[in-house]
Amino acid sequence: MRRSGSTRRSGRTFRTVAAGVACGAALAALTAVPAQAHEPERRTPHWELKDSGTPEVRFRGLSAVSRNTAWLAGTAGTVLRTTDGGATWRNVSPPGAGELQFRDVEAFDAHRAVVLAIGEGEASRVYRTDDGGATWTESFRNTDARAFYDCMTFFDRRHGLAMSDPVDGRFRILSTSDGGRSWKVLPSEGMPAALEGEAGFAASGQCLVGSGPKDVWLATGGAARARVLHSRDRGLTWTAADTPIPAGDPARGVFALAFRDRTHGLAVGGDYRPDQASPQAAAHTRDAGRGWQPAATPPPAYRSGVAWLPHSRTAALAVGPTGTDLTTDGGRTWRTVDSGSYDTVDCTPGLGCWAAGEKGRVARLES
Repeated sequence: MRRSGSTRRSGRTFRTVAAGVACGAALAALTAVPAQAHEPERRTPHWELKDSGTPEVRFRGLSAVSRNTAWLAGTAGTVLRTTDGGATWRNVSPPGAGELQFRDVEAFDAHRAVVLAIGEGEASRVYRTDDGGATWTESFRNTDARAFYDCMTFFDRRHGLAMSDPVDGRFRILSTSDGGRSWKVLPSEGMPAALEGEAGFAASGQCLVGSGPKDVWLATGGAARARVLHSRDRGLTWTAADTPIPAGDPARGVFALAFRDRTHGLAVGGDYRPDQASPQAAAHTRDAGRGWQPAATPPPAYRSGVAWLPHSRTAALAVGPTGTDLTTDGGRTWRTVDSGSYDTVDCTPGLGCWAAGEKGRVARLES
C-alpha cells in the first residue's frame, strides 16, 4: 500500500496465561483453573525473548520452520536465520539489499527460503536462497511503476503466489511453479474489480495466505469495506466477501489472515494508527470465507498478525504493537495474554511458535 505509517507497506516476556504449544497438556494449560495450594506450581507457556542482535531493525516477515529453525525479514534489507532455537542468529541478508524493505519470508527448511521486498516499481523484488542465505538469487524485480507488492504465500515447495496492490483496477497476482526461482503475472480476467482506495497491508506477511494445494485468500483494506478475496485454483479466479472489520479509511481494514484448513479462517486488523480505536478487530469464518462473523469479544486494539496453534482446532494467537491475544473457541472470543509489541506470528506443526516485531524483537513460545 502506498501510504506512510508504521504498518503501511505495512514487552515483556509472555509470563501470564499464554497461548500454548497447543498439544495435549500444553494446550490444556491455557484454560486450566489455577492449581490448589497443595498442588505443584505449573509453568504456563509464555513468550521468551531471544536476542537477535539487531535493535535497529523491525521484523514484519517471519517463517517458522521448527522449534529450532526460523527466518526473519525486516527493514534495511535484513534477513536473519536461527537453527538453534534463537540462541544465536546469523545475518544472511542478500548483498546490496540495504535500501530494501523486506516484509515477507517463506522458508521451506533451514537452507531454502524466499523473501519479498516491498515498494513502488523496482523496490518490489523477490530473492531466493538454497544454501541458508550464503548466496541469493534475485528471481523477480517489478518493472511496472503502478505495482506495489505486499505479501506472498506457498502451497508447497514449488507452487506459490505473490500479490500487488491493484493495477488497472484489479489486484495483480504473481505465480511461481519452481519454488520461487521464476515468476509470471497471472491473467487478471478472473479477479473482481477493486473498490476505490482498496489495497493490501504489508504489515506481517499475512495478507495473502493459502491452505491445501489450491486455496488462497487475500485481505484488503483502505476502501469503504474491508474484504477477503478467495481463489480455489491458485489465483486464476477469485470471489470477494465483505468482512465486519471496519474500513472506510486508508489506515483501516483486514491486515492478516490464517486458515487452519480450507474452511475455518480468522481475520484480524483494525486501524493501525496508535491514537485511533479498533473496536472490531477480528472476525472468523467457517465456510471458506464466503461469510465472516464478527468476534463477540474481539481483541481490544489493532492486530497485525494471527496464527492457529499447532494441533488445535480452536486455539489461535493474534499479535500487534500493544499485545498478544488468545482465542480458544475458534475466534469467537479473545483475551489479552501479553502486552509486548509484536507485528507477526507463525507456528509450525512441530510445536514451534515464534513472534517478531519492532526493535529487533523476536520470541519463541516456551512451556
